[in-house]
Amino acid sequence: MKQSLRRLPDTELEVMQAVWACEPPAARTDIENILYETHPMAMTTLLTMLTRLSEKGYLTIEKKGRRSYYTPCVSREEYLAAQSRSFLEKLCGGSLSVFANALCDSGLSKEEIEELRALLERDEL
Repeated sequence: MKQSLRRLPDTELEVMQAVWACEPPAARTDIENILYETHPMAMTTLLTMLTRLSEKGYLTIEKKGRRSYYTPCVSREEYLAAQSRSFLEKLCGGSLSVFANALCDSGLSKEEIEELRALLERDEL
């Protein structure tokens, strides 16, 4: 998906998380089973959410007989990267140092800071 990825409302994001957790293409029942644990919803509500996600370009819907199968058009990583960039721009004014200071002040443990440092340094070689 080349266009910028809009932030999804919480319920649609829950549905996308369930789709990403499935082996594509996912049947409605597969998605429903994952959502049952964290965010149960009526079948009609789920179908509405899946249709909306398709209309927004996040999913494709393939009909096979009477069943529909759903394949993500956007990976979890693509969505996260786009939302991270948007967060940085909107809340931190595009300043990485403001974001880093806020992150460090958020109560990260020493281990989490070391993990973050390792992630930042992994591409320096």
